[in-house]
Amino acid sequence: MSDVERVDRPRADGHDPGLLTRVTNALVALHKEQFGRGPERSRTGFVDDDTLVCTLHDALLPAERAMVAMGHQVRVQESRLFFQTATRDKFIGAVETITGRKVMAFSSATDPEAAVVWEVFTLEPATARET
Repeated sequence: MSDVERVDRPRADGHDPGLLTRVTNALVALHKEQFGRGPERSRTGFVDDDTLVCTLHDALLPAERAMVAMGHQVRVQESRLFFQTATRDKFIGAVETITGRKVMAFSSATDPEAAVVWEVFTLEPATARET
């Protein structure tokens, strides 16, 4: 079960904390659905007005952890890159549905040693939606 950080207090940056929780829950669910297990801890936040990052801790599969123990970190990163390519539409669709904003760019990064995965989304600028 994932320890999703729930932040219900108003945020100084104007972002809806409920939105961040919904994004986190959706991405954790996608990891469980697509990879067979979810992370132990996760948190989503905006790093600026248009960039959303979800950090997933202890997100590696048992076989990936075994590969890291064997010294094959690069292979884990390569396989995660293929996973990202195969599932990107699902991740983008979830974020677009929840945020109501078009995803302009998406990337996923993995640090096999730390067993951390980052899902990074650049959203259409808010000003683009208003015009």
